[in-house]
Amino acid sequence: MSEPQDREPHESEGTTQRLPVLEKSQAGTGPDQSAPSAAHGPPPALDGEGGRAGRFWSTRRIPAGIVALLLLALAGLFLYDIVSVRADRPGMSWRRELARQLAERPLDDTWVLVGAGVAAALGLWLLVLAATPGLRHVLPMRRTHADVRAGLDRDAAATALRDRAMEVAGVQSARVRVRRRRADVRALSHFRELDDVRTDLDAVLADAVRGLGLSRPPSLSVRVRRPGRKG
Repeated sequence: MSEPQDREPHESEGTTQRLPVLEKSQAGTGPDQSAPSAAHGPPPALDGEGGRAGRFWSTRRIPAGIVALLLLALAGLFLYDIVSVRADRPGMSWRRELARQLAERPLDDTWVLVGAGVAAALGLWLLVLAATPGLRHVLPMRRTHADVRAGLDRDAAATALRDRAMEVAGVQSARVRVRRRRADVRALSHFRELDDVRTDLDAVLADAVRGLGLSRPPSLSVRVRRPGRKG
């Protein structure tokens, strides 16, 4: 077979050739890589609302299911007793005994007071469930769109703050507990002055809390101490 005619005279198979270099895109044809990172931060909050969002309401399927089953069982039991009496059969013995006890026992009897207290506690519990949103472990985030709501789990927020705390020089270990209105940070420092470590932690964690994007950022409570002696 004949050799190709378009090969250069001094070109060989092992020769290194310079490949063409792609030129950078002109201004305005792509994203500006030199722009500060703040320009790519979270979008601004909704106007007039400050991005505030209320807590998420729990569906409470388990309490609602338990109450519905109990009411259904109680209603069915009484319905069966009424039908039995209407059919000229004796009513259930427990209902007759309960009616007799309620008729004979005074109001200040111990069992009457205990039963009333239990019924009042159950009623108060149901009222609290109906009037409170629940889902205390989900922290609402700032709203940036009218139709979108987001929440952050407390454990995830605590993990993020702990990771940022471990980046501070001198921090050996950190423990973070995030609540609705406060974040408790307990850190152990094995070198550096405690005041310097605490100052750096305050600055780093304050920036980390702002970065979480929460609707109501929790206040920080930072404590730094030396690790205890072993033995």
